[in-house]
Amino acid sequence: MRCPFCGAEDTKVVDSRLYGDGDQVRRRRRCIVCAERFTTYEKPELELPRVIKRDGSRVPFDGRKLRSGLMRAVEKRPVSADQIEAVIARIGRRLQATGASEVHSREIGEFLMDELRGLDQVAYVRFASVYRKFEDVEAFREEIERLERQPSPEVKRAQLDLLSVLESK
Repeated sequence: MRCPFCGAEDTKVVDSRLYGDGDQVRRRRRCIVCAERFTTYEKPELELPRVIKRDGSRVPFDGRKLRSGLMRAVEKRPVSADQIEAVIARIGRRLQATGASEVHSREIGEFLMDELRGLDQVAYVRFASVYRKFEDVEAFREEIERLERQPSPEVKRAQLDLLSVLESK
């Protein structure tokens, strides 16, 4: 690994640990030449399915597009960078788990909406309004009523915490 400070090719790994959901490795490194420390993140490069777009064209999966849509949805919302990375990782695993060589873009959109529904309801409605092309206020109202019938993300997290407490006894 080349040192980002001096460009030397000789660096030493000082510490390694799992990062995120355990699908990445975080490494602390020290340059042998200038003694500066820096962090690298490693993750496996996976063969993800090709995406079949609405017009029928097929393109390679682009995680940047997924991240871009997610970032627009969570803009100015209390969602951390770690939560965003976890969502992207879970969607990547779901895509791989399909075992398909191709997947429709609408499936990826549904995966993202599932994740947003559990992460932040405002971000979910933002994304759903664009993704499902809401035409009027009534479409927003129906989606919000559907959300209100489900437990909020905070309630779901509290329920999971309670279950883990009960299981540990």
